[in-house]
Amino acid sequence: MKAKDLDKLFDGGAGDVLQHFDLSKVRRVQSKHELIELELPKERMAELDAEASRRNMTRDQLISEWVRERLEAKPAAE
Repeated sequence: MKAKDLDKLFDGGAGDVLQHFDLSKVRRVQSKHELIELELPKERMAELDAEASRRNMTRDQLISEWVRERLEAKPAAE
């Protein structure tokens, strides 16, 4: 199946499109993580927790996503 056909199925609300993939070949890319400490005022922490909850994710996931988005949006040469 071509990607454009899969897109049409997904966009059309076809439901579970995973049936079109060979999941036996799926593998998780191992990445190394480093623990950091972040200090925020309680008010900001509450805002962060509320946004994470709204998105149904953990605080750590939200922060990681925002950092990744910011770094990917950064111009290549500065």
